[in-house]
Amino acid sequence: MSVRLFALLGLVLGMLFAGQATAAAGPCHTNADIWGGQGLANAEAAYGMEWAPFGATEWGWQPYLPLIQQDLHTRCGPGTPIFASQLAGFQQTHGLPPTGLLDAATFQVFRGLWQERRPFVMARVRGLCPEPPPINQLGYLVAEEEHADRLTRLLRRDVLDAYRRLVAAARAEVREVAANPELLQIFSGFRDPEADAARCVQQGNCDGLRRAVCSPHRTGTAVDLHVGQAPGLGVDSTTPASREYMARTPTYRWLVANAGRFGFVPYVYEPWHWEYVRPWDPSFAP
Repeated sequence: MSVRLFALLGLVLGMLFAGQATAAAGPCHTNADIWGGQGLANAEAAYGMEWAPFGATEWGWQPYLPLIQQDLHTRCGPGTPIFASQLAGFQQTHGLPPTGLLDAATFQVFRGLWQERRPFVMARVRGLCPEPPPINQLGYLVAEEEHADRLTRLLRRDVLDAYRRLVAAARAEVREVAANPELLQIFSGFRDPEADAARCVQQGNCDGLRRAVCSPHRTGTAVDLHVGQAPGLGVDSTTPASREYMARTPTYRWLVANAGRFGFVPYVYEPWHWEYVRPWDPSFAP
C-alpha cells in the first residue's frame, strides 16, 4: 500500500470515527456548538493534510499526535471539540490566532518547545558539540537490554540507572511491555564520535535528520528504544507509515506520558529516540 493510499484510508476512517465520537456523550465532546466544526476539520487534517514539516511531503500529523496531546494536557482525539478548544488556548498563549485548527505554523511552535527541552540541541544552537564522557563514567548494558537488530554496549552510568527504572515501571504499568521482552530494549546507546562521523560520511547524510557529525549519542545520554515496528519495516524506519505505527503503540504513548518521570525527553521525528536531561525525580509529572 502506498503512503498516499495509506493516508487516504486513514482520512476516511478518521472522518468516520470523528462522526461517531461527536454523536457520543462524554467530556471530550462538550462545547460542540462552539468547537465542533474545528474538531471535524482537525479530524480531516490529522490524516489528510499535505505538508512537509521535516522537508519531505507527508499526509496528516498522526505521528506527532501523542506529543501534541501531552502539551495540550488532553487525551481527547483530534476530531473532538475539547482538542480544538485546548489547541486554541495553546495558540493564544504563544501569540498565534486562536483558531483551534492545527496548521504548520502552530506545529512549528510545538516543535520549538520540544527542541528547547533537549539541552543537546540548545548546545548545538550555540555552536557547541559536547565532548563524550570519560570511559569510567560509562556502564555496560546486560544482554536482555540490547535489541538484536543493532547491539549496543554502553551508556553513561546514571542514564543506565534511570533507563532501568523506566523499564521496570513500564513493565509494571503496560500490559504490552510486560508481555514482550523486546519492547524498550536499546538498539543504540553511546556511540564513539569518530565512528559516528565516519558512518555519516559513508552514508552521505551528515547533519541531516538521520545522521550528524555531532550526534547526541556521543554523550552517552541518548537511547534508541524499541517501541514496536510496522510489518516489513525496521525498528528505526522514518517512513510516515512507520512513524505513525509507532506513535499508536501503547509503549510509545506510555513513554510520552511517563518518560519525564525518569528524566527522558523525546525527539519528535524519531519515536524511538529519547535523551536523558535531568536526575530522576519520582514526584515529576509532565
